[in-house]
Amino acid sequence: MNSQSHASVLPERAVNSPPWAGLSVLLLAGFVTIFDLFVVNVAIPSMQSGLGASFAQIGFIVAGYELAFGVLLISGGRLGDLFGRRRLFVVGMAGFTLASALCGLAPSANVLIGARVLQGLAAALLFPQVYASIRVSFDGNDSRRAFGLLGMTLGLAAIAGQVLGGWLVYADLFGLGWRSIFLINVPIGLFAIAVARYIPESRAPQRAALDWTGVALVSGGLALLLVPLIEGPAHGWPAWSLMSLGMSAVLLVLFHRQQEQRRAAGGLPLVDMRLLAQRRFALGALLVLLVYSTSSSFFLCFALLVQTGLGLDPFVAGSIFAPCSVGFVLASLAAPKLVARWGTRAIVGGAVVYTVSIGLLIAQVWLAGAALAPARLIPVLIVVGAGQGFIMTPLLNLVLGFVEEAQAGMASGVISTLQQVGAALGVAVVGLLFSGALVAGDEPMLRADQYTSAFVAGMLYNWGAALLVCLLLLMLAKTRR
Repeated sequence: MNSQSHASVLPERAVNSPPWAGLSVLLLAGFVTIFDLFVVNVAIPSMQSGLGASFAQIGFIVAGYELAFGVLLISGGRLGDLFGRRRLFVVGMAGFTLASALCGLAPSANVLIGARVLQGLAAALLFPQVYASIRVSFDGNDSRRAFGLLGMTLGLAAIAGQVLGGWLVYADLFGLGWRSIFLINVPIGLFAIAVARYIPESRAPQRAALDWTGVALVSGGLALLLVPLIEGPAHGWPAWSLMSLGMSAVLLVLFHRQQEQRRAAGGLPLVDMRLLAQRRFALGALLVLLVYSTSSSFFLCFALLVQTGLGLDPFVAGSIFAPCSVGFVLASLAAPKLVARWGTRAIVGGAVVYTVSIGLLIAQVWLAGAALAPARLIPVLIVVGAGQGFIMTPLLNLVLGFVEEAQAGMASGVISTLQQVGAALGVAVVGLLFSGALVAGDEPMLRADQYTSAFVAGMLYNWGAALLVCLLLLMLAKTRR
C-alpha cells in the first residue's frame, strides 16, 4: 500500500543505500527464468515417451518459451518503466508460477506447448525488471558487484538446467518424471512473490502511454525472425522460413520508422532509436548478441556429443559439464575488481582466454575422435567457463552503463532481447554446421566418431564468434562516444 501511495513521487533512483536483500530476490527470479531456458533439453526423451509427442511438437515445446520470451522483452522493460518495476516483477512472477504449474500438469503435448508460451510471456514481463532494478538501485562498485552476482547467477542457472534438470528426471521424484522440472518453480515463485517487498519500487520519470503499435511491430518482427532461425534448419530452410525472414526485415524497418515518427511528434517511443545510434551502446549490443550466441550453441553441441554421440545419460552428462561452472563462478567473482582496475582491457583479456580455450577444446575433441573420454575435457571446460565469466559478467554492466538512468528499462529490454536473438542465431548456425557434418550410423564407435567430427564443425562457429568478440572489444575500448 505504501508503494502505491508514493508512486507519483518515486524518483528513478529509489533508495539511498544499496538494497542487497532486494537483490537476492531479483537474482532468484533471474535464476528460474534462465533455468527454464535450458532444463527442457535434458527431459526431451522422457517427454516424448510420456506424452507420445512427435518430433515437431518437442521442437515447439523447446522453442515456444524462447520465442515468447524473446519477442516481448522490450515491451516488458517498457511496462516496468511506466507502471513500476517491482509491480511488474510481482505480476510477471505470478504469471510464471501459474504457467509452470500448467506445464507440470499438462495432459498432452499441445497443452504443454501452450503453457510453455505462457511461461515465456510471463518471463518477458519478469526478466527486464531484474536488469533495470539493479541498474537504478546500485552505483559504482556496488553496481559492478551486483551485476557480477547477476552474471554468476545466470551462468549457474544455465548449468543447473543441465545438471539439476538431469537429476530430477533421473530421480523420478514422487513418480513425476519430467514434470518435476516445471513443478519445482511453483514453491520458488510463491516465495519470491512473498519477499518482493524488499525490492525498491522505481519507474521512469516520463509516464506516457505504452506504444501499442510499436509493441505489435517489434513483436511481430522478432517472432518472424526467431521462428525460422529455430525451426528452419531442422526442415532444410523451406520457402516459408525465407519468407518469414523477409517479412521480419520489413516489420523491423517499419518499427524503426514508426518509433522515429513517434519521437518527432513528441510521444515517448518504445525504443528511442537515438539509443542505438550511440556508437558505444551499438557496439556493446552487438557484443551481447555474439557472446550469447556462443553460449547457447555450446550447450547444444556438448549435449549432443556426450548424450547422443557417446551414450551418456542426462545426469552423468550434466555432471561432467558441471565443472565449467567452477571456472565461471571464480571468474564472475574476480571480474568486477579487475574491470574496476583495468577497465575494458580486463574484458578483452577474458575474451582472449575464451577464444583460446574454445580452440583447445576443439583440438582435444578432434584429436581424440571416437576414443574421446569425456572426463578428460574437464580441465579445458573449466577454462571455457572462466572465459565466459570474464566476458558475460562485466559486459552487461558496461553496456547498460552507457545509457542514462531514465532509459534503463528500455536499454535492458533491448539487451535482453538481443540475448535471445543471439541464442537463436547461434543455435541455427551451429545446427547447420553440426548436422551438415553428421552422417547417420548405428555402430557405437562409428556414431561416436561422427559426433566428435560434428562437434568440431559446430564449434568452429563459436571459435570464430569469440575471435570477433575480441576485435569488437578492442574497438569499444578506443571508442569515446
